Amino acid sequence: MLKPLGDRVIIEVTEAAEETVGGIVLASNAKDKPVTGKVVAAGTGYVLNDGAIRDLTVKVGDEVLFDKYAGQEVSFEGQDYLALHEKDIVAVVE
Repeated sequence: MLKPLGDRVIIEVTEAAEETVGGIVLASNAKDKPVTGKVVAAGTGYVLNDGAIRDLTVKVGDEVLFDKYAGQEVSFEGQDYLALHEKDIVAVVE
């Protein structure tokens, strides 16, 4: 599995693409709403100015809501993920 560094997390996007009546496929990032996903890996945390590490707020298994244009798409072993900074996560879905 991927191991993110620092304040980054790896997200498995759970919101699937949607097809319109005309057959045009709209990816989840083309919609005007935030996207949801599941955290599958998390980094060690933020490195503060004094060198201390502050743990991340999110943890593996959390379902999160994040900005639709956030992060970078990555592929690993045939699976697509999104790598993003924790600051791009809007909320944890409970």
